[in-house]
Amino acid sequence: MSETTTPVKTGTVVWPTLVYRDATAAITFLEQAFGFETRACYTEGDVVHHAELAWPGGGGVMLGQARDGMALDCQPPGVGSAYIVVDDPDALYARAQAAGANITRELRDETDYESRGFTCRDPEGVYWSFGTYAGTAGE
Repeated sequence: MSETTTPVKTGTVVWPTLVYRDATAAITFLEQAFGFETRACYTEGDVVHHAELAWPGGGGVMLGQARDGMALDCQPPGVGSAYIVVDDPDALYARAQAAGANITRELRDETDYESRGFTCRDPEGVYWSFGTYAGTAGE
């Protein structure tokens, strides 16, 4: 199995895990559309067994290609959702649109919790929400 790795900061304890039919294409899309950075990618032939994509602001996602015997073999590919806190949702919205993300909720202000953001789907159907709302943890 081939391997490429870049050290990741420790301390992040929540990493959503996703399954894709074509993990290589998903990685390319997530990098281009949203700005994720691939930190590790373990492959066998053209099959991605495990990849770690870091978010520039901290944390990230793990993903792999649907295949027999994988740890998440009961999880169908292309399902799930993630919310990511961003400082500039307008710029990310434009970037996601340019990369072909399917916008499912237009960029807008949410007055209930003072956030600006949008929701889209990647080519395999995973929902990605981005906004300025950082939650109430630590308040």
